[in-house]
Amino acid sequence: GGGYAQALPMEDLNLHFTGDFHAIGAANNLLAALLDNHIQQGNSLQIDTRNIVWKRCLDMNDRQLRHIVDGLGKKTDGVPREDGFDITVASEVMAVLCLSNSIDELKQRLKRMIVAYTFDNQPITAGDLKAEGAMAVLLKDAIQPNLIQTIEGTPVFVHGGPFANIAHGCNSILATKMAMSYHDYTITEAGFGSDLGAEKFFDIKCRNNDLNPDAVVLVATIRALKKHGGIANVDLNKENLKALEAGLPNLFRHIEVLTKVFKQNVIVAINKFPTDTAAEISLVEKACLDKQIRFSLSEVWGKGGQGGLDLAEQVVELCNEKSNLEFAYDLNDSLKTKMENICKNVYHAEKVTFTKIVEKKIKQAEDLGFSNLPICMAKTQYSFSDNPNLLGAPDNFEITVRDIRISAGAGFIVALTGDIMTMPGLPKKPAAENIDIDENGVIQGLM
Repeated sequence: GGGYAQALPMEDLNLHFTGDFHAIGAANNLLAALLDNHIQQGNSLQIDTRNIVWKRCLDMNDRQLRHIVDGLGKKTDGVPREDGFDITVASEVMAVLCLSNSIDELKQRLKRMIVAYTFDNQPITAGDLKAEGAMAVLLKDAIQPNLIQTIEGTPVFVHGGPFANIAHGCNSILATKMAMSYHDYTITEAGFGSDLGAEKFFDIKCRNNDLNPDAVVLVATIRALKKHGGIANVDLNKENLKALEAGLPNLFRHIEVLTKVFKQNVIVAINKFPTDTAAEISLVEKACLDKQIRFSLSEVWGKGGQGGLDLAEQVVELCNEKSNLEFAYDLNDSLKTKMENICKNVYHAEKVTFTKIVEKKIKQAEDLGFSNLPICMAKTQYSFSDNPNLLGAPDNFEITVRDIRISAGAGFIVALTGDIMTMPGLPKKPAAENIDIDENGVIQGLM
């Protein structure tokens, strides 16, 4: 958050917080170390070093670590092989932690995670390496939800952080259930838009835990809609009604996905920025009125809770309406059919192409008994397509699934599209250049 709508303590939250991410990274890398140690100590499981799928992870954007060779040096330094790092939020351990309801379930999910394949192409799991117990010990505190508060004292559970463009994009099921048990109304965030966070929230998290949301708040900004109308980032703070109108189909597409695919009751929260003009806000409000879409101008950034009273009241009204969640696909569908249903019904793609390696991996996954798992699409958050430059509400485009990963512990198949990376790189001007701390311990530049 920001302004008068943020959780505290902000600095801790944006840095190490309670150390959950470090614990997840440690558990992930313990498994990697046990895997390489097993190979070094004789490889009785007959692991094919050319077919290892488990990567080390680091909570840092570092493109240099995407593809590496390790184990170099003397014979006692390990077995040389190609390797790589993912960012911690893309680790399957993160997804497992967020989808586990207990320590026992956590251990069972960790045990099922596939780390490599044998010379005859049989899966090797964390359980085969007897890793789940020690990993669970490292995660014993991290599995407990973290309770903090907003500036105004509203309780906030912050727990987990799988990104919605490369993972399933939801906080932990434990935090959600804990919040629901303590309060009449629980609001949870699903990262990015209806095509990513919401789709995975419904098709993975809600399906696995029999959750049926009462309402959906779709957050929209004038700036984002102008971006989808073709305006460059440097000009987003300037009034441009033509670009704003051109970007509105993107908003309507998200509403269509939520109402027609998932059958949800939706309200649009127009998240007001200081640079938004009265004419721009009026244009969006009129467009919603014309299409009989519920909306509310949210001014929580500048006014705190007072700026969200109308939104809150409308959400309460919406929660009293009947809501019956439907999913984008049936779990009994084939893996390819499930991916095609997401791409065509949610994204509006005309065609879905599978590379030869994906065709081979899909057959392998189905032969291993994973055909009934849900799909976790890894896709750019900037577009309904797999092309980040194809903005607005595109139709008749083609999506290419270039790779898949079996996340047997998390309980889904990850399908990678476009140029999406599970280890991002830093931008030309990293935010770190503007972050500093003074002699009194006051941090600057985090927000």
